[in-house]
Amino acid sequence: VQLQASGGGLVQAGGSLGLSCAASGRAFSTYNMGWFRQAPGKEREFVAAISGNGDSTYYADSAKDRFTISRDNAKNTVNLQMNSLKPEDTAVYYCAASNWYYGSTYRRYAYWGQGTLVTVSS
Repeated sequence: VQLQASGGGLVQAGGSLGLSCAASGRAFSTYNMGWFRQAPGKEREFVAAISGNGDSTYYADSAKDRFTISRDNAKNTVNLQMNSLKPEDTAVYYCAASNWYYGSTYRRYAYWGQGTLVTVSS
């Protein structure tokens, strides 16, 4: 599966932004999907994950109550709606896919998009 993330940009603190990840290839619904982010000088960190059929979601503590992950298997897309953004949310955001793993460990996702930059100004 090939992934392409989009939707990043510059937003003020307290604002909202929606990211999208488009997948090419077959059987998108068999892939668990995750969003991760990496700020300059920091390790890649988990943001949210969603199961293949969309029935289960999982969030990092930093994303709970502010971010929502969703997917549309008919359109081969996974989205991340981010509200109440903070300057510390500034990072490159990546979508990732795994056909067996569902969780927060980035090394277990085999497929990655190219990343989209989110900058939150204070």
